[in-house]
Amino acid sequence: MKKNPIETVLGFFVLAFTFLFLFFACSKIDTKTVAGYTVVANFSKIGGLEHGADVRIAGLKVGSVLKTKLNQEDYTVDVYLDIHSDVLLPIDTIAAISDSGIMGEKYIRLEPGKARAFLNDKDRIKQTKNYKSLEDSVSEFIFLSTK
Repeated sequence: MKKNPIETVLGFFVLAFTFLFLFFACSKIDTKTVAGYTVVANFSKIGGLEHGADVRIAGLKVGSVLKTKLNQEDYTVDVYLDIHSDVLLPIDTIAAISDSGIMGEKYIRLEPGKARAFLNDKDRIKQTKNYKSLEDSVSEFIFLSTK
């Protein structure tokens, strides 16, 4: 069986491009840990929000979701947020669960308030807005239009 040198060169280029792609993909992945502080927000409906989801202010990532935990007392969900240390959140900040488009991923949207006092490590965000699914919006529209 005779080996063709073109196949060898082509195989080399395929391997080189594969390694280049992997290097590029690994350099773009945000795997570094955030050195910041943790705040907790309580929601009655999180709509599939996952560990590692973004926390954003005005579309800019300022942290990530550390974990979600069911609160056994009232069956709501405590969402633990890791916020960058250089971002100071006023105590009247509002946390809302949003999604990026119809099929997009869920994230926490923070709306900072005007208070001069700031949240510290392990503090709770008091004002939250639950996730509103497409089905909820449609049923609300139908209910309002039938009145």
